[in-house]
Amino acid sequence: MPRTPSEVTEAELSVLQLLWEKGDLTIRQLTDVLYPQGGSAHYATVQKLLERLETKGFVNRDRGQSVHVFFAAVARDVLVDRRLQNLAEQLCNGSLASLVTHLVRSERLSPEERQSLRALIDQLDTQRQNEANS
Repeated sequence: MPRTPSEVTEAELSVLQLLWEKGDLTIRQLTDVLYPQGGSAHYATVQKLLERLETKGFVNRDRGQSVHVFFAAVARDVLVDRRLQNLAEQLCNGSLASLVTHLVRSERLSPEERQSLRALIDQLDTQRQNEANS
């Protein structure tokens, strides 16, 4: 199945993950972490990945300094939401509930994780009730 232009590749995702974890970084800093023994070819690879991410709207850069500093333009949660929705569309006819149900059933959840899920559902139900009563 062909990728849509707005999807993030695994290589692009590795760049985004570094920006989420470490904050604003230059191409050199990203290259040094991604390819510790890398040379100019790796620098060019990271530069290209950043260009693609910037075109897709996932990364921005601060051009105010002599060396451009890159930062994530999209929060991790936003990308997770997009990818899960795409996965639900592909595998579960768009049903997030079906996707979540499958994940919960297929993985062994600890009592703490189950309690956390219950609390989240209760919180969402309370929010919806409050919105309906407003």
